Amino acid sequence: MKAIGYTQTGPVDGSGALSLVEVEKPQVGPRDLLVAVKGISVNPVDVKLRAARTPEGGPGILGFDAAGVVVAAGGEVTEYTAGDEVFYAGDVTRTGTNAEFHAVDERIAGRKPASLDFTEAAGLPLTSITAWEMLFDSFRLAEGGGAGRTLLVIGGAGGVGSILIQLAKKLTGLTVIATASRPKTQDWVKKMGADHVIDHRADLAAQVRDIGLAPEYVAALTATGQHWPAIVELIAPRGHVALIDDPEDLDIDPAKPKALTISWEFMFTRPMFGTADIAAQRSLLNRVSAMLDQGVLQSTVTERAAELSAETLTEAHKRQESGRVIGKQVLPGLSA
Repeated sequence: MKAIGYTQTGPVDGSGALSLVEVEKPQVGPRDLLVAVKGISVNPVDVKLRAARTPEGGPGILGFDAAGVVVAAGGEVTEYTAGDEVFYAGDVTRTGTNAEFHAVDERIAGRKPASLDFTEAAGLPLTSITAWEMLFDSFRLAEGGGAGRTLLVIGGAGGVGSILIQLAKKLTGLTVIATASRPKTQDWVKKMGADHVIDHRADLAAQVRDIGLAPEYVAALTATGQHWPAIVELIAPRGHVALIDDPEDLDIDPAKPKALTISWEFMFTRPMFGTADIAAQRSLLNRVSAMLDQGVLQSTVTERAAELSAETLTEAHKRQESGRVIGKQVLPGLSA
């Protein structure tokens, strides 16, 4: 099958970077679906892995978000059959979705929203899983259980922030403060439903004080190390900070007087380790799909390529590296 892969780590426009390759179709395990990939998206994890993880045994095929059609199913599959339309975020330990066909465990695949085409649907899974797990697994909120409480989202205009704001408002009742630094990104997070918008390039703690709120929850989605002193200052005692980035040096000692909880959210944990509750990702994706079809949630896609090629994927990686993407980037799949 055709795929877009890389053979060497380094710059996206360097030697051994993204190019069209021929590889074998993936082998399908007992719980796997073989999916004809009709839509993909690009996430920061694609850029990180391309720059740092050396491929072994052939080209490295990146890509995690996908939407497509089931063409075959393993012998133990119970939820899907050939012809079903699915969307999912995949498994960081397996070959990626930048290919004509992809194998995925049925327990982490949801039913594609009928109201979205394949390309747009591919923009939702990874960020939706991350946001959902942050709210309900990390913060341990119950649906409707956020009334009278406040969430600060640092980096509200990115892919995760865009859907996190919506889920927090629609499902928990939290008051949401979101950070954004440009007029365009500030308008975007307001559109997503943020109650208050502040500038992460200015004094976060002072801006939160001016609003008159002390967030019980902080979703640190970007530059956590840079913002850490402000987070510790502004968060309420016994609050909870969940982060998704990789700060080089995070001194947690100042968090002790406030008895803060600090946790990482990593949406690949369930598929990586085959956790007992792995099928929770299928369930939450089905909820998100239904909410999209009902118009409760809105798509977070802002950039859409006309085709998938080594050239268009390279440009998408460059946009990710710029750090200025609002919402999500999507492209048609190689089976589109």
